[in-house]
Amino acid sequence: MKHLLLSALWLPVAALACDDCKLKAARTPTGPLVEYDLYIAAQTVSPAGKPVRGLTINGGIPGPTLRFHEGDFARIRVHNQLKDEETSTHWHGLLLPNEMDGVPHVTTAPIRPGQTHVFEFELKHSGTYWYHSHTHLQEQSGVYGSIVVTPRGGEPAQADREQVLLFSDWTNINPHEVQRMLMRGTDYFGLMRSNSQSILGAAQQGMLKDYFSREWSRMMPMDVSDVGYHAFLVNGQRQTEITGRPGERVRLRLINASAATYFYLQSSTGPLTIVAADGPPVQPVKVDRLFMAIAETYDVIITIPREGRYELRATTQDGSGRVSAFMGSGELHAATDPPRPNLYQMDEMLNLALEEQEDDPRASLRLPRPGSPYRVLKATHDTTLPAKLPRRKITLRLTGDMNRYIWSFNGKTVTEEPYIPIKKGEVIELELVNDTMMHHPIHLHGHFFRLLMGQGARSPLKHTVDVPPMSKRIVEFEANEEKDWMFHCHILYHMMSGMARVFRYEDTGSDAGTLARKVQTAQDHGIANDHRLATAASGHANHQGGGLGEHAHDMAYVWGSASLQSHMSEGLLTWMNPKNDLLLGWEVGWVGVDKTQYEIDALYQRYFNPNFQAFAGARFTNDPDAEDRAVIGFNYRLPLMAWATLSLDSEGDARITLAKRFQLTPRLGVFGRVEYDTGTRWEWTAGADYTLTRHTSLITQYHSEFGLGAGVLIRF
Repeated sequence: MKHLLLSALWLPVAALACDDCKLKAARTPTGPLVEYDLYIAAQTVSPAGKPVRGLTINGGIPGPTLRFHEGDFARIRVHNQLKDEETSTHWHGLLLPNEMDGVPHVTTAPIRPGQTHVFEFELKHSGTYWYHSHTHLQEQSGVYGSIVVTPRGGEPAQADREQVLLFSDWTNINPHEVQRMLMRGTDYFGLMRSNSQSILGAAQQGMLKDYFSREWSRMMPMDVSDVGYHAFLVNGQRQTEITGRPGERVRLRLINASAATYFYLQSSTGPLTIVAADGPPVQPVKVDRLFMAIAETYDVIITIPREGRYELRATTQDGSGRVSAFMGSGELHAATDPPRPNLYQMDEMLNLALEEQEDDPRASLRLPRPGSPYRVLKATHDTTLPAKLPRRKITLRLTGDMNRYIWSFNGKTVTEEPYIPIKKGEVIELELVNDTMMHHPIHLHGHFFRLLMGQGARSPLKHTVDVPPMSKRIVEFEANEEKDWMFHCHILYHMMSGMARVFRYEDTGSDAGTLARKVQTAQDHGIANDHRLATAASGHANHQGGGLGEHAHDMAYVWGSASLQSHMSEGLLTWMNPKNDLLLGWEVGWVGVDKTQYEIDALYQRYFNPNFQAFAGARFTNDPDAEDRAVIGFNYRLPLMAWATLSLDSEGDARITLAKRFQLTPRLGVFGRVEYDTGTRWEWTAGADYTLTRHTSLITQYHSEFGLGAGVLIRF
């Protein structure tokens, strides 16, 4: 009987294996065949002037523009020429079969080193789209490019010519090091962007009260971006030319392929005429300055001036840089930048939220730093979803913790809560509520959603939506697919830190889920060691979707810092993931004492929230008034961002510590700590440090036992 059951269970597995073989074979084209070969390789590149390792497609950054006509059949061979890295390709915004979506493990097999993956799909709709790696942080290193799909019968908004302008950001720092720096809480990126908050900076702007009010409320300094970049690029260059003769209308296909940068776009020729958003056409509408979220695309039309040289300028949201495309010849007419953000007050964010609620749909567009043009976008046709379909509302709160760089939905990372179950044939209304102080570009794979911003039946179709701070967006889509589809913030480092989900279709029988159930059935009948069945289920999950891949576990990093001074050394080595720390801290002094004196703490710490952490571990010391012991305690953040630590040890002694840092200028800070231990009594220290580089600072410090000294602080 056991063998009969095993045979019955194995037949579907064999069939699935056969289906897997069919996927690797060429499909019969449903329209004109258009083929491309993309070669992903590691090369030395220098977009910011410094030679560093980058990832190229066909030898360049960005990759080539893939051009199709609506109805074409694409056959794209992606060749992984990396020596020891998997890669992938996601076709951002295109509606295609689930297994062709390109998210490793979730929908598509990862492309292993030396292997080639063949993507085949029909181009069902027209518009401007793009492609990029969905593996780790490869997108930041250069794995991205543009897609143009021309509609049947030509574009509804006519132009004399067209050109792709793909905007991106570039860092000379390894992206994994960028992620590590963000998780450890470094402010070095603030120095790069020239927008670090400080007491002197607040005083210069007359905002000392705002600065200390924020600290009293125990709020982290506000910011509009995370990463400091070495260059911003358009089509891989610092600047480019818009080709065209005087008087010609040019369709510019704008793509924001940045990993972490929003842009404001403005042309010195005058308003930009938007004719498409995220691919689908919209009724033409003019805007003076276009706020463009990460992963969005817009088609705009401009006219080449009769005389003079004019600029289309893309300025970063944080004001730290810009990139330009020029047109025409003669006297230069430069575009302008929006004012830099004021990070000491929340007024700007509040104003944007309030203006978006005004009756006038252009109210927020008239701000010096406008919001997205969503309220003036109208579809060219009725986009109403069938009224007969059942409807369901899902509210997702966009949540984050800048203290540890944790980003999430409803307070949980994708690792903690991976799936949102939906059913085929229902309409999902998504309410996205942003509880953070940053903009988030939220992207849905495999579907277009209706953006509900007051346009009724002409609500535009998009696949990416910007959700501003303290605001909400409502979108809806018809659940007309199957299996699993990614949904995530398109700030690359936010997605990798946890702000993602997978929409999982119920009752459509994901093959991986079916196999998993068969494994359980076999085990229930005593076939516990059927390795063939278990291997088939695992392998199919990895190759055909049903898994999470790199999102199955939270990111963890090791970092540390140590001061080497003339009289003492202090340091901390940390292993951390979103909720847990392993800490090794030390204080060693050799001046003012008979022999070198040390205290070393080896602790496990649990992170509960930005204001409270608990720890337990061991303390080792050669202090003549103390001895080695076990210790437990907690940290609590007080108003004015001061830290209090209370601990008890196995010898019956208690210790309370108060510590505070004052950031005088972006590079100069002063700090102090006072400590009372019932065994060793009072100890205090005060000092100052000055940041030199990403890894080093100068430091001077007075310690109540070891006296005054100076040296260098090293971060690693």
